[in-house]
Amino acid sequence: MAILNNKFATSLWPIAVFAPASAYAQPSVNYDDLASLEEPLAFEIGAATVEVKGVVDVPVTLEIEDGVHFGDVGVGFTGNFEVNAEMQLGNRWNVGVAYFGQYAENVDDYTDNVAGYIRTSWGTLVGGNVGGLVRESTRRRRGVGHAALAYDDFYGSIGRWGGGYSGRFGPVIVTGIVDGDGDFEVGAEYQRPLGSKDYRFATRFGRSHYLTPDGLANLQTTSVGAVGEVIFGSSLFDLGISYENFDGGGINVDRWFVSGGGQTKVGSFSLSAGGHYGELDGTSEASAAVGIGYDIARGLSTNLGLNARRARVARGGIQIIDDEETSATASVRYSF
Repeated sequence: MAILNNKFATSLWPIAVFAPASAYAQPSVNYDDLASLEEPLAFEIGAATVEVKGVVDVPVTLEIEDGVHFGDVGVGFTGNFEVNAEMQLGNRWNVGVAYFGQYAENVDDYTDNVAGYIRTSWGTLVGGNVGGLVRESTRRRRGVGHAALAYDDFYGSIGRWGGGYSGRFGPVIVTGIVDGDGDFEVGAEYQRPLGSKDYRFATRFGRSHYLTPDGLANLQTTSVGAVGEVIFGSSLFDLGISYENFDGGGINVDRWFVSGGGQTKVGSFSLSAGGHYGELDGTSEASAAVGIGYDIARGLSTNLGLNARRARVARGGIQIIDDEETSATASVRYSF
């Protein structure tokens, strides 16, 4: 993360450091925790402008359970890239396509997302693997390094394929996505500086489905959440609260949760910490995440993360969630 100095810049640069790419502009189809912080490489091919960015990460992960088990140490490789190609038509509309691909060596799996869009002065129409766009525009900030706060999202989600709209109305960005099954998410984000601080508020509502880990039930979910954020100097603090209802398979249960945290930049070091607590039908879920990053050179960094999570809930013979893990991860990362 690049940092500026002097009083005037202090009131402006946090917005550039922490603010996400606007959903009103070129849509990003990278919904993963591993995202590049660098400006994309840009070049022209004919009438199209092409932007490319990506990350190469070599992590060493240690799983911890009732003490340290050295046999659970794993070394892996993860690499991803995102390409966005856009051109302007004679009527000043911009048409483009975005593609994201990621390979994770530890699971030998390649995943990708693709989306096309038309951007006009009235907003952007998008279609493709856009199921994560509303989440990305309204979520709490990602943690530093390998900090990944578990459960800080709805359990239910809409399908990968769908279409929708994103538009800016003054300081507010509104985004709505509908998938092929009629599930949907809508969200709104407001962000403005006030004095030496920058404030951001976001809300999200959705109707979707959640397939339980045991595969016995596909529950319909109704979810609503809100996030508040303040940036001051080189520090960011945010808090999110959400509610989710599960219905189907003979059960009807409610879930609520609160997640919060902060992150800061001190010289070449970046630090973040976050915590989560929630209850699903009276049974608790909890997680915590701490991350540290050190900038070696432009795009090159070392990263650490300690993550812990626990949630086990069963109702009516259906395992709604069964998850417990504590792990520490260190890596060398290059972003471009």
